[in-house]
Amino acid sequence: MEILKRKKNTEAHPYIPELKDLYARGRISRREFLRTATLLGMSLTSATAFVAACGPAEPTTAPAAEATQAPAAATAVPQPTAAPAGPKRGGTLTIATRVQRVDHPARLSWIEGVNQWRQVCEYLTYTGYDNITVPWLLDKWEANEDVTEWTLHLRKDVKFNDGSDFTADDVIFNLEQWLDESVGSSMLSYVGSYLTPNDIERVDDHTVKLHLSSPQIAVPQHFFHYPAMIVPKTFEGDITRQPVGTGPFLMEEYVETERAVLKRREDYYRMGDDGQPLPYLDGLVYLDLGEDDAARIAALQSGQVDNIFNPSAEIWQATKDLPGIKVYSAPTAQTFAIRMRVDKEPWNDNRVRLALKKCIDRQKMLDLAWFGNGVLAHDAHVAPVHPEYCEKEIPAYDPEGAKALLEEAGVTIPLKVELATQEARAEPAMAQALKESATAGGFDITLNIMPSANYWEIWTEVPLGITIWAHRELGTQVMALAYTGDEEGKPAAWNETAWIDEEFSTILKDAERTLDVEKRRELMCQLEDIQMERGSVGIAFWTSVWYIAHEKVQNVQAHPTNYDILHDAWIDA
Repeated sequence: MEILKRKKNTEAHPYIPELKDLYARGRISRREFLRTATLLGMSLTSATAFVAACGPAEPTTAPAAEATQAPAAATAVPQPTAAPAGPKRGGTLTIATRVQRVDHPARLSWIEGVNQWRQVCEYLTYTGYDNITVPWLLDKWEANEDVTEWTLHLRKDVKFNDGSDFTADDVIFNLEQWLDESVGSSMLSYVGSYLTPNDIERVDDHTVKLHLSSPQIAVPQHFFHYPAMIVPKTFEGDITRQPVGTGPFLMEEYVETERAVLKRREDYYRMGDDGQPLPYLDGLVYLDLGEDDAARIAALQSGQVDNIFNPSAEIWQATKDLPGIKVYSAPTAQTFAIRMRVDKEPWNDNRVRLALKKCIDRQKMLDLAWFGNGVLAHDAHVAPVHPEYCEKEIPAYDPEGAKALLEEAGVTIPLKVELATQEARAEPAMAQALKESATAGGFDITLNIMPSANYWEIWTEVPLGITIWAHRELGTQVMALAYTGDEEGKPAAWNETAWIDEEFSTILKDAERTLDVEKRRELMCQLEDIQMERGSVGIAFWTSVWYIAHEKVQNVQAHPTNYDILHDAWIDA
């Protein structure tokens, strides 16, 4: 997967020699080197070999959470956990999850709804368990010196499950779908900021060139965003009626709110360790057991299911010590944002926003909502697992300071506000904890805990809410999605707080074009300061996530994105 080299240059990109020097001098971490080197042209194999030759380097600026991450894999394929023997073929894996209504994959708005279809369709890139992004349906890519031009080289051995070849026309079709406002894809908030249909060049059957209107280092990561699954150019808008993809499984049955049944595809292009086409499994069954944690746990204990997808903290607590059950854990950039609409009173006054942030008892929230399995945060949407993370002091719970700010703002104390969120996972516990903690700070909070379906209909409209945000590989990604506006100055599609800050947006653009890891972290420090000082969210903690399954399930791990990666999973019967 070596990226094409430039003439008269032994490196894929001019910045790589400097990157090597930074690593050799201990200025950046192993993870930072591997992530940036693979982005700019080195194969993961070559980058890993360089790290091994250099020996361990202790970076002076590495985030504290670095040591908790899994080591980088040598290939793009997810690496196995320890297994009693080599992979075995056969068997069906049964998974407890929601089976939700879907139509166009590009419109999918949450991890769980897309998970079954991730076995049928695939992505251009793949982010591993180590949070490093590498080619998948792409064979390789290359970027020019200022990352305004990306050349995508497609694998030539890939076919869709209807027998048609995977070509540049399919990639262009998907890009155009993401950029089409009428489709309604969140991908528009990503790629639409630097790409139009006129910027896409078909070079040949297996090569596509993107001419970006502005530099963007996160293009490969954007291609692994959950609604970015690749469908054929013949796609007509409903994946349940046209279940065509390049993935390892075929969709046999899909019954919303009940089940999804998949069977092994016989002509998948990736090979197993035994030299035969993957997958090892004969099939997958996804069972919708509702949102009742007790029902999922009972199903796991009884053997009705082998795995619980995206388990809550309560499920982790109840299953972590059960015999015959294995629990895998991974740190993430997933969080629950306490968000305030800055265009609605009283949240249009930054003093009121700061007052509420001072009322967040972060450790209490983490303990109550996630059983302490996470890392405390500082009200900026960048996590310790991000390469650009800039460590800041965690704000203390300060109700007296909160009350002083409310008095300065001239509001009536206690300030009566309503807090809305969904009746799921950590949100109710967080809402209750904030209500209690904020009382001493001069707030009188009424809770509006509603069914998830109801909340997601209005989540961008409520003046004060708690919203779960999934993991993103880079800190710049979620900032672009949630805290910027379009060319007309309107909030981006996922900007649920309507917060747009000119200085923040300018610095973010600089960060998106900056290859130098240290310089990008300096920019991120500025962005974090702005969010902390006048931003629209309070972030109490970053969560760990878990993969919980019977011990017979092999070649699985907890993925920071919570994506199910099952093409090479197998069952030790």
